[in-house]
Parts: sequence; structure tokens; C-alpha cells
Amino acid sequence: MHHTSSATAFAAASALSEHVEPLMAAEQVCEAVKPAFEAAAPDLVLVFVSGRHAEQTEELAGFVRRSLGPAALLGLTAEGVLAGEREVEQRAAVAVFAASLPGTTLRTFAYKQIPHAMPDDPAALAQLAEAVGIGPDARGVFFLADPFTVPASPAVAAFSALPRVVTGLRRLPVIGGLASASSSPGRNVLVCDDAAMRSGGVGLVVSGDVAVDTLVSQGCRPIGRPMLITGASRNLIKTLGGRRALSVLRETLAALSPEDKDLVNTKGVYIGRVINEYKPRFGRGDFLIRGIAGIDEETGVVSVGDHVAAGQTVQFHLRDARTASEDLSLLLSAQQLQSRPVGGLLFTCNGRGSRLFDEPDHDARMVSGAFTAPGVPPLPLAGFFAAGEIGPIGDRSFLHGHTAALALIRPRTRSDRVE
Repeated sequence: MHHTSSATAFAAASALSEHVEPLMAAEQVCEAVKPAFEAAAPDLVLVFVSGRHAEQTEELAGFVRRSLGPAALLGLTAEGVLAGEREVEQRAAVAVFAASLPGTTLRTFAYKQIPHAMPDDPAALAQLAEAVGIGPDARGVFFLADPFTVPASPAVAAFSALPRVVTGLRRLPVIGGLASASSSPGRNVLVCDDAAMRSGGVGLVVSGDVAVDTLVSQGCRPIGRPMLITGASRNLIKTLGGRRALSVLRETLAALSPEDKDLVNTKGVYIGRVINEYKPRFGRGDFLIRGIAGIDEETGVVSVGDHVAAGQTVQFHLRDARTASEDLSLLLSAQQLQSRPVGGLLFTCNGRGSRLFDEPDHDARMVSGAFTAPGVPPLPLAGFFAAGEIGPIGDRSFLHGHTAALALIRPRTRSDRVE
């Protein structure tokens, strides 16, 4: 689908329903968002479905399409959904986000219809850019995928690499998440316009007079100090600073406070890989966080959930609820320095929510609260709890875990237009 907006003003709305009847839930969310668009149809609608309502996702999406008449429609099934300040986990619910985006072009695609490409293959990247309509005015890619049938990390890496082959395209954030309604293949449902599928992925390219600003809150804090990998193979770190990696890890953990040692016992320890090696100092936001998959007592090798290489800088990290909350707050503070968004889409890990925080609705409430002001309507926000989140760290996008990935939609300002 290729659609150029005819809207004259930016508008957005979101809604959530827990009605026990799935079609009634769909009707409620549609009726809630309609007033934001007067008599016109929105350009874009995203619908997220959880719980037993997931079994009727195709019918729900069809109802939403007929009721709201969007040019582009994406959706999927998830373990939980959110809208506004509310999060619904492990229960039946429907959440919807709708937006009118003047001056933009929207292109939807299904993963099975696009060529596969690797980041180091310029010819294949050029074919991918042409297939999904990526030009110099592309502002972002939204990508939703089934975790059982799509190699999400390579796909995200390929989209993220498209600025290398598209003249005039400086950056291309990729943001979204993996369906999480089922832990079995063939049970998740994805929606692209009038088609529903139980495998693959769906996406949307947003181009034109709009800004898609993103943040990824990894919720971690560094411990110890940055170290240079001096020996590695694939996902195995053999030596750090010329010493056995396991020895360095043990020394780092031994120096922790009793509270942090308890945290290691309950939450584990993570490792962060520096994205931009040219920075003079490294802090939050400079690391791509990955889990530690195992250790080898005999060889002193530490295996991690990522490919690593000698010469990279890494640092061990801890994750807890307080750090996750502080990290999201800091990232939102930076976004508050810009103009108020028209709306937002939040993809948060199904390991967050009530599994991490003591208070309900944590991530949705923090994002909504960051843009709340007296006399101003609440921020239209919707999203879902994902089995993996997609978003940029630095100038590249990655598949993450345990994160909150947020896209904020704004009209482009004059400074945005200076390329």
C-alpha cells in the first residue's frame, strides 16, 4: 500500500477496551478515537490485541478498518497491551492508535514480499530500499514480526543500513517489536491492511513532513569499568584487557555492595558493548546491552548474547526496577526539551510491567506523564508488551530485550529540515 496524506492538520488519538466481547471492545476503541478526526478518516491505525481476544484478531482488525477507514493499518497479538496511562497484562484487551499525518507518505509491506539483504551487501540493500519505498525523505520504519518465523535481528540490521545506499538519507530509525501472544509457532497473528497472517512480519515506512523521534530505555547501569576485548570468537569473550574474561567478571562482582550482589543473584549480570568507540567517555545510552549466556570455568570464557570482536569496548551492567525507572525518566527529560509530540507508540518488554515494577502501569504512566500539562489533552499513546523490542542505539537499530522502545511523532520543524 502506498498512500499520500491529504490531511490538513496533525491529529492523533488512542484508546483501550477490556470489554469481554471482542467486537464490542473493537467498537469501543473506534468510537473513542473517532472524534479526533471529525468526518475524515485517519491516515494510519495500529491495533494491538491480547488475551482470548487474540483468537478473533482478523475479525477485530476488519471491524476497525471498516469503522475508521484508515489508509494504512498494522496490528498484532500480544501478551499485553497499553494505551494512555493504562497497561493490561495477561488479560483480554484491545488497544488502538490512530493518526492523521499531513505532508507524509505511508507505505505498508509484508516481510515475505521483500528481498532479503545483509548490511554488507550494497546491491541487496538497494533492492530492499526500492521494494519498500525508502528515499531521502524517509523518517522511520515501524516493524512488527513473529518471533518464530522472522530472523528479526538481521532484518532490523538491513533496514538500519539503508542510509548507506540511499543518497541523501542520513538516518533511518527502525522501531517496533515481536508478537508475544503465544509461545508456540503459528499462534501469533499479524495484520497488514486487509490481510492477516500467522507468520512473517509487517511494516510501515513513514516519509515526508514528519519527525519520528525515538528512545530506547535499556534500564541498566554500569558496574566496574570499561574494558577492551583482547580475545574473542563469535559470541565468546576470551580475554578482557589481556586477562581471562571470567577473572575480570569475578573481580567486578566481588567489589559490589551487598545490595548489588543480591541483585546479581536475583536478576543476573549483563554486558554492554559500546556503539561509538570514538566518544571520550561512556555512560548510559552508549552501550548496547546483552545478556551473559554462560561461563566456562576451565577456560575462563564468557559467552554473551551478541557477536563480539577484539578491539571492542565493553562494560558489565546491572538491571533493576529503580534503574529502569531512572533510565526512562532521564531519556524522557531530553524529549521534553522538544515540542510536544502529536502521539506516541510504546513497545515495552513483557519482562517489564508487573514482572519488574511494584507499581502498575509504570512505563505507560511515565511516558504519558512526561507530556502532561494543565489544560492540555493527554498524549495519545498506545503499544504492547513485546517478546523483543526494536529501536535505535546511536545511529543503528537493534533487536533488544527487557527494554522500553518509544517512538514520538512530531511535525517537522525548520531545524529538522536542515540536512
